[in-house]
Amino acid sequence: MKKAYKADYPKIFITILRMAIGWHFLYEGVSKILIKDWTSFSYLANTTGPLSGFYHWLASSDALLQVVDVLNVYGLLLIGLALVTGLLSRIASIAGVMLLTLYYFAYPPFGDSLLGSDEAHLFIIDRNFIEAAALLVLIFLNETGYGIGILIKNIRSERAEKGGLTGSKVEHSDTRRDAIRNLVSVPFLGLMGWGAVSTNKKYGIDALSGATIQIDRAALGELKGKLPMGKLGDHEISRLIMGGNLIGGWAHARDLIYVSSLFKAYNTEKKIYETLILGENAGINTINIGFPTNALMAKYKRNTGSRIKVISHVAPNMEKGDYFEQINKAVDFGADILQVQGNWCDWLVRDKKPEVIQAMIEKIRSQGITAGLAGHTIDSLIFCEEQGIVPDYYMLTMHHDNYWSAHPRENRVPFEVDGEKYLDHNRFHDNIFCLYPDRTVEFVNRSKIPVVGFKVLAAGALTPEDGFKWAIENGADFVCAGMFDFQIIKDINIFLDILANPGNRKREFYG
Repeated sequence: MKKAYKADYPKIFITILRMAIGWHFLYEGVSKILIKDWTSFSYLANTTGPLSGFYHWLASSDALLQVVDVLNVYGLLLIGLALVTGLLSRIASIAGVMLLTLYYFAYPPFGDSLLGSDEAHLFIIDRNFIEAAALLVLIFLNETGYGIGILIKNIRSERAEKGGLTGSKVEHSDTRRDAIRNLVSVPFLGLMGWGAVSTNKKYGIDALSGATIQIDRAALGELKGKLPMGKLGDHEISRLIMGGNLIGGWAHARDLIYVSSLFKAYNTEKKIYETLILGENAGINTINIGFPTNALMAKYKRNTGSRIKVISHVAPNMEKGDYFEQINKAVDFGADILQVQGNWCDWLVRDKKPEVIQAMIEKIRSQGITAGLAGHTIDSLIFCEEQGIVPDYYMLTMHHDNYWSAHPRENRVPFEVDGEKYLDHNRFHDNIFCLYPDRTVEFVNRSKIPVVGFKVLAAGALTPEDGFKWAIENGADFVCAGMFDFQIIKDINIFLDILANPGNRKREFYG
């Protein structure tokens, strides 16, 4: 009479837990093999935890880094295979705990690295912690679950029984059932492997999985030199600053209504990380962002250990009568430099409320932070200067108007930037940002504080060769430009060439 089959639920649960963690290890290992020229350099070099010195040391030598990369990749593969199949699973669990501990302390979820992993936003506890704890449970349990390792053990026991070593009778039906259950890893690996390969063909490897954030390091070899630095307040700033509009999705694309969505679709969080890391490695140490991008930049800095300087726009909340709401939030996010947003400077001057600008400048300075004043219409900055409102630096739109979509100068109206968009081709339609180039140049050349030129390419209407040159020749001390990742190296080289020969520049460099 056949014995009734009774499911061993604890054993099933242990099997599922072991195989799930094993698949994570295995996938991470395979992904690193599939990523061309993968290296753990960026992951190690950007660590910020209490043991960061150790990780930086590992990244400091090419020979040592190669050893680390091999041990990391094949450690993940072997641990993953052992856990999925159940072969030497206790040894694999011990090795897994050790590797996860190294990952945990590289970007620990506490202190300055509170958001140390892209998936982890909890204090102390993150994915690495949870998986290590689960592996510790598997180490100390007597039960390892179903797997090929157990199947091999059972086959050996069966052979010993048949040899008469124990004298007991083998229940063949139970043996067959156990064999089938212990082979569960074979279809699991087949199914998961097929799914992963299909996903990879469609979307590519997940570059935000552990230690896989990459940059095109080969491109760095094409740089013509090192970007020079200047100062805004106490901050040492690269003369070329990365603009944040491409990341934020503000395209200023005239009547091409799909472009902002296209920017956002291209600049996924993965791509933003890659762009910022490449920019920093190429020598750009500062980014100028709209206020909504502060949360993303704070996350990026915590995740990667970046020291990039963040210039944040801030605006008053006129509905609440709270001029300092965004200032306080930007400070909390860790922004390094704050400036009154350009369109708000224009509007406040237009509406005869310069006292709001003055109050915001004083508030920023009271926090011990460098205070900037931006403007799209030069009339705004001239008026502020006349009222005695002088910031630590200016950021103003600087580009010429010799391009096709610029509407006639005689039809331009002060403060129309960020205003109504007209269907008349001879009126403003998100098409020009430096309305009066001659007056802008005159203002810049008599200014005695640093000037950052932005919108220097007129939102894509001018080439970098043209826009950078015009801004530098006409007095800009720093240039801010939005750049996609594939433009960074070329833009830096163009900028370096222009700095080496600034043409007819009359103004000395400030900052």
